[in-house]
Amino acid sequence: MSTPLAVAVPATPPSPAAELWRDFRRNRGAVVGLCVVVLLVLCAIFANAISPYDPSEQYRDATLRAPSFVPVGGHVFLLGTDPVGRDVLSRLIHGTRLSLAIGLVSVGLSLACGVLLGLIAGFYRGRAAEYVVMRSMDVMLALPSLLLAVAVVAVLGPGLANAMYAIAIVMLPHFVRLTRGAVLGELAKDYVQASRLAGAGTLRLMFDTVLPNCAAPLIVQATLGFSSAILDAAALGFLGLGAQPPTPEWGSMLASALEFIQSAWWVVTLPGLAILITVLAFNLTGDGLRDALDPKLKT
Repeated sequence: MSTPLAVAVPATPPSPAAELWRDFRRNRGAVVGLCVVVLLVLCAIFANAISPYDPSEQYRDATLRAPSFVPVGGHVFLLGTDPVGRDVLSRLIHGTRLSLAIGLVSVGLSLACGVLLGLIAGFYRGRAAEYVVMRSMDVMLALPSLLLAVAVVAVLGPGLANAMYAIAIVMLPHFVRLTRGAVLGELAKDYVQASRLAGAGTLRLMFDTVLPNCAAPLIVQATLGFSSAILDAAALGFLGLGAQPPTPEWGSMLASALEFIQSAWWVVTLPGLAILITVLAFNLTGDGLRDALDPKLKT
């Protein structure tokens, strides 16, 4: 009596999200960075619930108090207090919300404008539009990023909103050049020519055909842009051109406590560590996304 032959069932291919996570988690540093980013986001969302005190409340009987578990006047300052008696831990927690908001707004504005200008420069190659856009970006890249941001804030005036605009302008050339390069690479492929022959217009080719295939490098650049935005915002705040006191922003916290760097180490070290950890986490996450989205690096 013959036995029935087993029919091989083809394995179901993984979904794009599952494949992305599989490639991403191979980089352990990127996974650690992603975990830190998730913790920072949760900290920013629930800042009012987890911060022990109001970030602007002053405790005059506990100025420049060192980190301690010993209560002072019925209050415990785990990370100490600043020169006017504000709780450093509460200000760091609320500063997380502000720093992530700066990165989100700055990167969002720069990404939107950069993609639009990059598409125009890529589709109208060799014309006046490309020349004007790319030469303007070259001029902006010729200036140091911090100097350009300071110049923009000097024109617009100091403040948090103007600092976001300045950071977005500083990052704009990177998105424009990246988008243009990706568009030029896609325009030479057959599917774009097929769409042209099918009667697709320029706008449809830009946003429906070409742009989705340029998303991978833009996502990586946007992730890395978060760290640059946080650093630039901290630099502007340190120079007094960004967030103004008593706003709990890490750069302004460094500037206000600079004279106490030898007598009260925590008021300078802790905001600096917050900036370091946040920037490092976004850089590691961006590196992992680059490795996961780059087909040349997949095994």
